[in-house]
Amino acid sequence: MIAIHHRKDSFSQNWIDFCKNKNINCKIVDCYDNDIIDQVKDCDALMWHWSHTNHKDLLFARQLTYSLEMMGKVVFPCSKTAWHFDDKVGQKYLLETVGAPIINSYVFYGKKEVLEWLSSTEFPKVFKLRCGACSSNVKKICSKRKARKYIKKAFGAGFKARERIDFLKERLWHFRRDKNIKSFLNISRGIARLIIPSKTLINLPKQRGYIYAQDFIPNNNYDIRIIIIGNRAFAIKRMVRAGDFRASGSGDIIYDMKQIPLECVKISFEITSRLKAQCLAFDYVLLDGIPKIVEISYGFNRLGYLDCPGYWNSSLEWKPGKFTPENFMVEDVISQVDIKKNKT
Repeated sequence: MIAIHHRKDSFSQNWIDFCKNKNINCKIVDCYDNDIIDQVKDCDALMWHWSHTNHKDLLFARQLTYSLEMMGKVVFPCSKTAWHFDDKVGQKYLLETVGAPIINSYVFYGKKEVLEWLSSTEFPKVFKLRCGACSSNVKKICSKRKARKYIKKAFGAGFKARERIDFLKERLWHFRRDKNIKSFLNISRGIARLIIPSKTLINLPKQRGYIYAQDFIPNNNYDIRIIIIGNRAFAIKRMVRAGDFRASGSGDIIYDMKQIPLECVKISFEITSRLKAQCLAFDYVLLDGIPKIVEISYGFNRLGYLDCPGYWNSSLEWKPGKFTPENFMVEDVISQVDIKKNKT
């Protein structure tokens, strides 16, 4: 039996629907309950699409995952898949360890050390917080003067995990892009968030005491997103926002598989295998035609992939046709459960 924690706007509804349609025994549980361990004792697996924007999830999702794995349960996402989720600094160390082709990345934990680096490095650089998605907390800094100002704040007052003004800027950008009633009405939500912060935002810890930066790769007007789920890969090409350097969150997506470098797919399968992960999304940019990984994540916005025309298998064979990524996740969890049972 599979235990599933249901959360609105997550993978879980499709997990539940797939189990019902395939007569797979599943049980809805609440991972926030004090007795969650007892709830899953009679289950073979737990599936929980926990969020990097929910402070409650960040408090205990990794710890619960590891604890259930110690009980012999299959968990999605497992520890190896998600310990580095929304942690760009952790991803730097992890990807360097397995020899992944990443963009040159720099991390410092002392103001003196980062200022010494500043005196010898070249600009522009892309400064990031370790957390954040859809291009939030990502700044292109073009001069040492502005970098010093950023560093002063990083080792002083620090940064909010998500600035409220970013919500308004995001909605204004979407209105300029879409120019429809829905995007216009969404501006009011950004204004409301600017005035009244959500409880989740208030509880997210401030980011301070470190610097994380990457080399800026010029002349890129898109990035490549590859998602690996088990032995399947699907991909999109995301165009950079107008007047910006960031592609994540632009909503300007190309679904033509012929525009996806097959080398990116191959590398993604290889790295996922080395990391022994169940599901990973890779962001790539090209440096002189060579794929470079920007960051990774187990989670992704499923709506952006509904129009994918097919997927590759691990032999890089193309499988045309529509698919539901969440179904792959359930199938793989069932396979993992069967493997565990056959070993006992």
